[in-house]
Amino acid sequence: MSVKSENLCFFSWRSWLLGGSLKKITVQETGNCNSEINAEFVIWNRQTNLGKVFDSSTGFKLPNGADRSPNVAWIKQERWDTLTPEKKEKFPPIAPDFVLELMSPSDTLRETQEKMQEYRDNQVKLGWLIDRKTQRVEIYRLGEEVEVLASPTELSGEGILPGFVLKMQVVWG
Repeated sequence: MSVKSENLCFFSWRSWLLGGSLKKITVQETGNCNSEINAEFVIWNRQTNLGKVFDSSTGFKLPNGADRSPNVAWIKQERWDTLTPEKKEKFPPIAPDFVLELMSPSDTLRETQEKMQEYRDNQVKLGWLIDRKTQRVEIYRLGEEVEVLASPTELSGEGILPGFVLKMQVVWG
């Protein structure tokens, strides 16, 4: 069974084929947490009107040619507006300004760290890798060393997401 999309076809009830590689469907707890996190970004973005927020169902074509679908992505409005309507409907050929990867039980830390490094290598300005199991967050900033936080109570969007603060109670439960 296939889904009408350029690079996406349904593979099984637990996996998606995305740009030639499998993307796992998250389990209920991770999916619920991801929805709560995404809601925080949507609320902030509606108040600021600074850009576009995307959930994990959106794929992006990175400058290196990789297709990626972070749990949360945000693109500054001015950058989004440079894309044609046709490019916005497919896998937009743009690296988000911000990405968030929320680890699920089936993810490995190493693979997720490699994905975060790939985002940074493709000019993503700020990225958060969140591991609910260990309550650990890795912050990836363009041109800087990775910062690791143990059980933070909040994360700041810094200059990339002005005024955005994610209260980690939403994540840790």
